[in-house]
Amino acid sequence: MTNDKTMTNRARLEAALQGLPVTHPVYAVYDGFVTSRPHVDWPRLSALGLGQINHADLLRHEHPHLQIVETTRQVNGQTRRDVRWITDVGELHQWYLGDWRQEHFIKTPEDYRIMRRAWEGVKITADDAAFIASEKAVGDNGVTLGNIAGMGLGRTPLMVLQVDWVGLGQWSVDLADELPAMMELLEFMNELKLEEFRQAVRTPARQIKLWENLSLQTLGPSRYRRHLVPLYSKILSILNAAGKRLLVHYDGQLRVIADQVAQLDFDGIDSLTPPPEGDLTVAEARRLWPDKMLWCHPSLGWFRESSETLAQLIRGMVQAAGPERFCLMISEEIPPEWERTVPQILSLLQETNHGG
Repeated sequence: MTNDKTMTNRARLEAALQGLPVTHPVYAVYDGFVTSRPHVDWPRLSALGLGQINHADLLRHEHPHLQIVETTRQVNGQTRRDVRWITDVGELHQWYLGDWRQEHFIKTPEDYRIMRRAWEGVKITADDAAFIASEKAVGDNGVTLGNIAGMGLGRTPLMVLQVDWVGLGQWSVDLADELPAMMELLEFMNELKLEEFRQAVRTPARQIKLWENLSLQTLGPSRYRRHLVPLYSKILSILNAAGKRLLVHYDGQLRVIADQVAQLDFDGIDSLTPPPEGDLTVAEARRLWPDKMLWCHPSLGWFRESSETLAQLIRGMVQAAGPERFCLMISEEIPPEWERTVPQILSLLQETNHGG
């Protein structure tokens, strides 16, 4: 029997990625939560069968025209962290209070030009050290996905600008106006992103992730087709030639681009979340994307339901996602009542057979 409950989480995930029948689905957590949520009893959950999805950076960036300076201080009991990017044509600044960004780097048209200078002449080099270390650490309990940090946290450049460097409000205005400084930086960054992937395929990572975090209510399907689809196609060409695969972190509302996603050779949709957070059920996603790996994130609201209702919802997700190419994941936040709900799901999945 393939993918049975005697197999390790790594073996079961790899079997699912290969398209073998998922008879006992994996439930796994992002490594970032394991390191940042110490109040959760991770050893207990791991012993009960919870797997882990690690992420490892695959590149080094050397900037000849950029100096990065970070400082911290305490403000009303919280840590304020200031980040300065200093170039020979100007300086960019953003700051955080605790984990929350309070200000973005780019605020004016001139800031786009300073950001470009920060990236001019950058040397991008493959580096597999973090990946190898991650694979050793996760062992048989999960897998490591390749991550391309540097420009933002590993997104395509348009999403880097929105999420990491400009912020949704200013980004929306500048994109609608097709601000020349923004469009010039975007074109420049797109070329750098392709070079990042050319280097990344030299590492052992077989699955490489883009942390897209799409806001389609603002971006819209026409701009998705114009700005993202051509870049995705070029990235996929690089990966496919090297025998690598691409998954995209699409945790939001996807219905308006579902047909376009079907035409793109993404290997998987990471953190696929049903309503109300998303707007596609897992059954709809499987019908629309029959061959893609569905990394399914149960709605956080489900975990506030009774044990009976939660079990019914999880069984429905498994049935809809299967019989092949899927898993379940903790990827957006720690589930409410995790002490009760996560062990319940792990027990339920151990009993699951052929999606039943």
